[in-house]
Amino acid sequence: MNATSAGAVVLGIETSCDETGVALLRWTPAAPDQGLLAHQLFSQIRLHAEYGGVVPELASRDHVRKLLPLIRGCLADAGLSVADVGAVAYTSGPGLVGALLVGAATGQALAWALGVPALGVHHMEGHLLAPLLEPQAPEPPFLALLVSGGHSMLVDVAAVGDYRVVGDTLDDAAGEAFDKTAKLMGLAYPGGPALAALAQQGTAGRFRFSRPMTDRPGLDFSFSGLKTQVLLAWQRSDQSEQTRADVALAFEEAMVDTLLIKCRRALEQTGRSQLVIAGGVGANRRLRQALQEAGRRDGFEVRFPRLEFCTDNGAMIALAGAIRLAAGQAASPAATVVPRWDLETLSAV
Repeated sequence: MNATSAGAVVLGIETSCDETGVALLRWTPAAPDQGLLAHQLFSQIRLHAEYGGVVPELASRDHVRKLLPLIRGCLADAGLSVADVGAVAYTSGPGLVGALLVGAATGQALAWALGVPALGVHHMEGHLLAPLLEPQAPEPPFLALLVSGGHSMLVDVAAVGDYRVVGDTLDDAAGEAFDKTAKLMGLAYPGGPALAALAQQGTAGRFRFSRPMTDRPGLDFSFSGLKTQVLLAWQRSDQSEQTRADVALAFEEAMVDTLLIKCRRALEQTGRSQLVIAGGVGANRRLRQALQEAGRRDGFEVRFPRLEFCTDNGAMIALAGAIRLAAGQAASPAATVVPRWDLETLSAV
């Protein structure tokens, strides 16, 4: 199949976990932020809430139910027909294998029926490139902090596709730590946003937790110990509503301080002056404020995607796919997925 030309409409499909995302992007390399025609997202929060976490089989079934209606809705929002789609990009990993297969099979089937190119996209590359959807998009080289679901990593980005992971998580990622900490304190699923909201009511200084792995050199993360500290503090407390808020605040402060310290170290080690934040935890208000203040004080630039593009979404997949399709990359007709996929194995564009 031929490369996708400038002006082609790319359909992006995201089904890596518990959110079904669809977007239509008219690929304009000079101004990708102006090319987003429509996007829709369905979250499975209610479906998984009673189980306290994502149930993979239920997630896959719900993607089957929701994906085609979302595609039709997105086309209607953009005033297009399916015949206007010039290429398809879908998430092929990392993620839940069943959920990924729904998006891959649908994307490949549509591409085959329309006679257009298709490409499987790396989920984390989608997050990494999401800030390019903003009017003032960052240009490589830059340092990226990717904090999404089960991933917490610092990536030195020399160019699109030229990635070097300089820091990674050794156990619980930041998003997992938020959700697990919230759960052990009795907050409803998904706990991360609920914990962050509760922290706004907390009293500063009542509790203090360690900033994991900041007392030694290196850029890797580890949050399992922080989670244990919170558990012990909560179990030994009076477990009142105010205490719950105070513990939540202390946890969030420790998380934000840790991420900030690691970002500063990574900027110094890589020599980069731009810091891009992507992924669901990038929507955290305290983290955004702390990094922006540090950037103003220390002389580095911080870029975020808008809040709706921090979490999983089809727009980031459409953009990442459009960039690679325009460079002549395309997948075979097989609906191949890669549940575990090393970001550093991607080719440069």
